Amino acid sequence: MAKESMKARERKREKLAAKYAAKRKALKEAGDYEALQKLPKNASPVRQHNRCKLTGRPKGYMRTFGISRVMFREMANQGLIPGVKKASW
Repeated sequence: MAKESMKARERKREKLAAKYAAKRKALKEAGDYEALQKLPKNASPVRQHNRCKLTGRPKGYMRTFGISRVMFREMANQGLIPGVKKASW
């Protein structure tokens, strides 16, 4: 499990990026890069990092499901993910 502070920091970045999204887009179209630099650093969506929605694990993230590979395997074995089953041949 990730530290609560790390998960909170990521949530904060998501909110800040959403808040400034329209302003960033307008400034980029206008070509006003000086004003763009004055926005908060965390307002940039590039600074966000994909994390598991359940555990907050930063590595082994599967975009399709929004969870880490560890949680994916546990949930798939328990049958909690629709349409996913263990391969056997």
